[in-house]
Amino acid sequence: MEDPKPGAGQSANASALGETKREFDMDAVVGYILLIGVLISLVLVGAALIWRWIDTRSLSFDYKITGMNLFELVLVEIRLAAQGAFRPRLLMSLGIAMLMLTPFIRVLASMVYFMAALKNWKYSVFTAIVLLTLTYSLFLR
Repeated sequence: MEDPKPGAGQSANASALGETKREFDMDAVVGYILLIGVLISLVLVGAALIWRWIDTRSLSFDYKITGMNLFELVLVEIRLAAQGAFRPRLLMSLGIAMLMLTPFIRVLASMVYFMAALKNWKYSVFTAIVLLTLTYSLFLR
């Protein structure tokens, strides 16, 4: 029996199937970005709490992060760590920062996908607006 030659309908189906596969792959990438970001944050916060408990037998942290944006928070902690002040607070702050950056990374990956893989400029523009809004919110106090 001879294989039928693909007709116009069959190539359209193959194209739709390929596009569905790409969309499914992006859904998986987005899922992994969110999962990995939350898990890293969970590990950092959990390690900070365990370290704090071992040092003080208390789970409370006596520092305030009000009045700081995300980048100030991270820079203060990195500066303290560079001076040799390794504390549970460093892990807690990095865990909070990772949790705040996870949606940002997800939107950035979506924008790259819309621009590079799909070349869909309408979704790229919408996603860029969301990315700019998220970026602005990270700099707010």
